[in-house]
Amino acid sequence: MQLNTIKAAEGSRKTKMRVGRGMGCGKGKTCGLGHKGQRARAGGYHKVGFEGGQMPLQRRLPKFGFTSRKSLVRAEVRLTELNQMEATVIDLAALLAENVIDCSIKTAKVIFSGELKRAVTLKGILATKGAKAAIEAAGGKVEA
Repeated sequence: MQLNTIKAAEGSRKTKMRVGRGMGCGKGKTCGLGHKGQRARAGGYHKVGFEGGQMPLQRRLPKFGFTSRKSLVRAEVRLTELNQMEATVIDLAALLAENVIDCSIKTAKVIFSGELKRAVTLKGILATKGAKAAIEAAGGKVEA
C-alpha cells in the first residue's frame, strides 16, 4: 500500500449536492429552500427558541429556584436543640441518635439561635462565633 493510493471506503463520503443547476439536478430554481419566507432568504434566520413572535416556551414557563447540593449533606443545629438533648458530648453520632439530624447529613454547624442553659462539649462539629461564645459562657467547650 502506498500513500498516493489510499482512498476512503466505498459509500463513506457522499458527493456534495450541486444546487441551482436546473430542473435536471433535482435542486434547481429554489435550491431546496421553498418559495419566499425568511428561510428562503440569504442571511435571514431567527434565534434559538423564536416562535414567530409568540411568547417562547422558555419565557411562558415560571422560573424556579436554586437548591445547593451542599445543603443536602450539611445541617444547621440551634442552641435550643442542644438544650433538649440528653448527651453532654455532642458529635454527629449523638445528633443522629437523638433525631436532630437525619442519616444523609455529613457535616453540621451550630448556630446562635435561642439560649443554652447547660454545659456541652462539641466534637467534630462547627459553630458560629456567637454560638461558640454562648457555649463557652454556659461552661462548655468546642473541640475541633
